[in-house]
Amino acid sequence: MKKLVFTLLAAGSLLFANSTTDVQAATTTQNVATSSYETSESTVEQVAASKATAKSGTFKMKYNTNVRADAGTKYKVVTVAKKGSIATATHQKKVGKSTWYKVKVNGKSGWVLSTLLSSTTVKKASVSTSSSSVVSAALSLKGIPYKFGGTTPSGFDCSGFVQYAYKKAGKNVSRTTLSQYAETYAVSSPQPGDLVFFANTYRAGISHVGIYIGNNQFIHSGGAKAEVKSMNDPYWGKKFHSYKRF
Repeated sequence: MKKLVFTLLAAGSLLFANSTTDVQAATTTQNVATSSYETSESTVEQVAASKATAKSGTFKMKYNTNVRADAGTKYKVVTVAKKGSIATATHQKKVGKSTWYKVKVNGKSGWVLSTLLSSTTVKKASVSTSSSSVVSAALSLKGIPYKFGGTTPSGFDCSGFVQYAYKKAGKNVSRTTLSQYAETYAVSSPQPGDLVFFANTYRAGISHVGIYIGNNQFIHSGGAKAEVKSMNDPYWGKKFHSYKRF
């Protein structure tokens, strides 16, 4: 009996030991997965850092990268930026032989080892020729009477107006408000030439469309004629649904 008890205890101890090892291995694997490889690039015990100086530039993360509260691996991680994330540098520090950049990424600010970044250029959003053409075409139609079902300069309804303006700019789009809504994708920051959709006007749901022209204004065929309105218009502002782009 004693021999049996000893055997069971020994087996249990071995099982417990193996379970602990598995947990440790899983934890180690997780840490490696979120590692930015910064420990291989810099000493674990950081020497005194120099004062931060101004730094500018746009960079891309080479790896899944730890963004830290200050320059050095001993500081806490404020966020993990995924490989390929775009970061904007604001400052830099020398820590021993290494250089750290303070960056803005994921809506947060923190420090990243410079060797974990690659320089990149982010193209600024600009109004394309086609978008400018759409706005110009739409503005040239201002004052034309509203006509339900209208698709010509003798009279437009809202989607007929959009279709005609885009056609003049060299792009064929569908005919109705709902089909135009379906073939576009939503954007949070509109550019001139994007579509502006409104809901619950003369019917429930998406029911009206116009063209954003910039400066918080849009042009549409609504009411009595094609006209320019503010996005803050007392009526249309309350009916606004979304900005969308082809």
